[in-house]
Amino acid sequence: MEYLIRHLDAADYDQLIDLWARCGLSHRPKGRDSREAMEAVFRRMETGVFGMFDDETIIGAVIGSSDGRKGWINRLAIDPDYRGRGLAENLIKEAEIFLHDLGIKVIAALIEDYNTPSMSTFVKAGYSCDPKINYFSKRESWED
Repeated sequence: MEYLIRHLDAADYDQLIDLWARCGLSHRPKGRDSREAMEAVFRRMETGVFGMFDDETIIGAVIGSSDGRKGWINRLAIDPDYRGRGLAENLIKEAEIFLHDLGIKVIAALIEDYNTPSMSTFVKAGYSCDPKINYFSKRESWED
């Protein structure tokens, strides 16, 4: 079955947060995932937030963003009731098309080490893992 994939905007915020909750993805409601912060994300030309819908219900989402040199795929989520159907790969492709249209040639994703289903999905989509890379971050707060 084909599901509609479209850009999300501020009107979709509550559904997106509900999807993340159904999928067990944590979010930072006082920081980068607050309504105000996400409204800014939805407006960024270098960021595409896509949702996949079964009728009016969001069943999947992904964020594709560019830093100008590299593209990033973030927050890939498929409702647990819809997993195992290859839908995540469709969302990855949507993010890749968006990033390629921006001129981005290298696309990456950060996946937590326990998330083997996501790792498997990205391998199926043609991505390879570089085990020599360590992720560092500096945050103003743990909400960011």
